[in-house]
Amino acid sequence: MATALIVLAAGKGTRMKSDMPKVLHPIASAPMLAHAIRAGAALDPERIIVVAGHGADAVGKAAMEFDPRAQIVLQEEQLGTAHAVAQATTALQGFSGDAVILYGDTPFVTPDTLTRMAEARKTSDVVVLGFEAADPGRYGRLIMAGTALERIVEFKDANDEERSVTFCNSGIIMADAARLMDLVSRVTNENAAGEYYLTDIVALARADGLSATAISCDESETLGINSRAELAAAEAAFQDRARAEALENGTTLLAPDTVFFALDTVIGRDTVIEQNVVFGLGVTVETGAHIRAFSHIEDAHIARGSVVGPFARVRGGTELSENVKIGNFVEVKNAQLEEGVKVNHLSYVGDAHIGQATNVGAGTITCNYDGVLKHRTTVGERAFIGSNTMLVAPVSVGDEAMTASGSVITKDVEPGALALARGQQVNKPGLARKMMTLLKAKKKKREQETG
Repeated sequence: MATALIVLAAGKGTRMKSDMPKVLHPIASAPMLAHAIRAGAALDPERIIVVAGHGADAVGKAAMEFDPRAQIVLQEEQLGTAHAVAQATTALQGFSGDAVILYGDTPFVTPDTLTRMAEARKTSDVVVLGFEAADPGRYGRLIMAGTALERIVEFKDANDEERSVTFCNSGIIMADAARLMDLVSRVTNENAAGEYYLTDIVALARADGLSATAISCDESETLGINSRAELAAAEAAFQDRARAEALENGTTLLAPDTVFFALDTVIGRDTVIEQNVVFGLGVTVETGAHIRAFSHIEDAHIARGSVVGPFARVRGGTELSENVKIGNFVEVKNAQLEEGVKVNHLSYVGDAHIGQATNVGAGTITCNYDGVLKHRTTVGERAFIGSNTMLVAPVSVGDEAMTASGSVITKDVEPGALALARGQQVNKPGLARKMMTLLKAKKKKREQETG
């Protein structure tokens, strides 16, 4: 059955004390909104509708960057969760299938949980996600009769007996989209808070003779983020799970607590990751690679057998083929390095293609930016780039060519050639001693004058 996601992301999040919309605060290098959309992707949604309010333009941009299919609808006034869902009515026109309501500030619901909800929908008209709360506090309570969900009672409206219930509402609901929107349209704000509660649809559905049930998940999946402290706790929780998963899948982490993964990091088995490594979005590391200490990697693919670091930075659009070595204090950006390439020391390789088995000497820089445009450097196979070479793009160096150390290469170098582009060295016999004697005399005179 087709599925639509309705992601509620309109809240300002005043407790964050931030000008940025709450759902855009990052966890694991991605906006928490992206976590919710990614979880919903397990249902292979036909439509993704994001209900935005505060900072709607920024929220919409972030959602569409993560999934270009996202449709943005505006909730100009925040009058409650049912009112927020109602804003998706137009975006759902012509859609036939189920809708699931997710929350942009509840990032940890798992694909497995959503899949279980979809399975429960086969036998129930409305499915609600609940959890056993260690401290029920002010959560809404799920009032069950066996496997049937009779109603959801908000804490403000609950009596003492209902407040004693520990099975609580996560807010995540799945139902037929058309039926859901009909139920939402009939919700009123006759309650203690004067808001349009989405939870009221369960009672409305039961009154219509429809069935409702609730499935349970671990409380950690329902964690809502409302403050900086909760954001920090959520980051820690994500990293703990990601590290445990990496270890379970055969990755060696020498100091797990110092390694930070992004939302979509993929690490192959038998990879070794040393201390203080940070992954940004878009990284895949194949089997048997070695990421050495204090390296930062984002938007890159690292093939098997490659070694990165220590103290390396690998940036957007980089492709490292098998057995590439990126050494200490090397930065690589938007570059393709073929099998066996070595860039071991203190170099910058940007907007470049480096051919198989080429050695790039220490201090080499691809000068890729002219102040307005970026330009590309191409180096062939088995070439040798001497230390402290400046490759002024656009420029190419052919197969098995060499550049002399300290050269500034501004013209293409044909295969097999040696390029030498530096000023002629001149030695002045005895001048070093004369200069040192003169400088020492000047220093002594200055010291005498200043006492």
